[in-house]
Amino acid sequence: MLEPLSPATRLHLHEKTFAFHRGGSLPGLVLAYETWGRLNADKSNAVVVFTGLSPGAHAASSPEDPQEGWWEYMVGPGKPIDTDVFFVICVNSLGSCKGSTGPASADPASGQPWRLRFPELSLEDIAASTRLVVRALGIEQLCVIMGPSMGGMTTLAYLLQDPAGARHMLSISSAPRAEPFSIAIRSLQRELIVTDPNWNGGDYSDNAWPENGMRLARKLGMISYRSAVEWQDRFGRDHQFHFPRQLFGMTYEVESYLEAAARKFIGAFDPCCYLYLSRAMDWFDASSGCDEGLPEALADVKLDSALVIGVDTDVLFPARQQGEIARSLIRLKIDTRLEMLPSPQGHDAFLVDFDNFAGMVGGYLRSVARRERLGS
Repeated sequence: MLEPLSPATRLHLHEKTFAFHRGGSLPGLVLAYETWGRLNADKSNAVVVFTGLSPGAHAASSPEDPQEGWWEYMVGPGKPIDTDVFFVICVNSLGSCKGSTGPASADPASGQPWRLRFPELSLEDIAASTRLVVRALGIEQLCVIMGPSMGGMTTLAYLLQDPAGARHMLSISSAPRAEPFSIAIRSLQRELIVTDPNWNGGDYSDNAWPENGMRLARKLGMISYRSAVEWQDRFGRDHQFHFPRQLFGMTYEVESYLEAAARKFIGAFDPCCYLYLSRAMDWFDASSGCDEGLPEALADVKLDSALVIGVDTDVLFPARQQGEIARSLIRLKIDTRLEMLPSPQGHDAFLVDFDNFAGMVGGYLRSVARRERLGS
């Protein structure tokens, strides 16, 4: 029922026991990843791109797979993340269902999906498993570590585990921890899934998929990913003619947009994987246990520079959270810039707002390349 892997996807087999941050272990892992560009002789041009909750490793097209990737406008030759200069790595998150080991993967002992028997997943586990791929590629230190949304949180988790793991950082529409509003949204999404009649205690099948729960969870997510400003400009009060009218609904164009997006998502992502990754975001707190907050947590980080980007209409990861990350790095005397972009497209702006993001990301990475003497 799930989408097949890209022909460009490579698999790293970790054949040792992997211990999870919150307890439990697995006897081994499969980690799906893709790469673009060429690793230079001294392995100094590597970039890791962490994903948000639902994307796979296919961030951009390639000769092996010309299909458009989830960040197509950003990654490629001559693009903001320039693969003529950088060797770019994108790993499908541990716990996902797009090639890497997760709750939808088969337990080798039974041949059945792990589902709710999968160990409790944290963003720290995603960071640690990504480091396995980086090390397998022979890379000791990344040039740039970056990610949007959940990927930005995982970037912080990576640096907390390996303070000298990268020389430069790019955080996009992210946060050091989940705030109550975003926790509330994700909590309700999870509730919608587990109360679907086909959830069946996690023992669902392709023939009895919790489709309605996934459909409603995706709609709620889409509402939080964009902004009221965009809804007004894009849809207004226009009526829709794509779907049959329903009792008390499906009258307006915005309703049909949400329905189309939800239907596309239903079969493309495993419900249990969605629940695990969603909860991992809520659990993450980069400054947990630190009386002095984020500066104390990041005190050992050895970055040369950082760029923190946010969007003024983002309600999931608001401006104050971007400011906290930037101020903490500045306090640690790391060369850091904060950019809050004006965009009507809310949290998802990094996926669609080419005009705002391409120049900002490309400009920063060009400055990194000059600083590192790459491509010269």
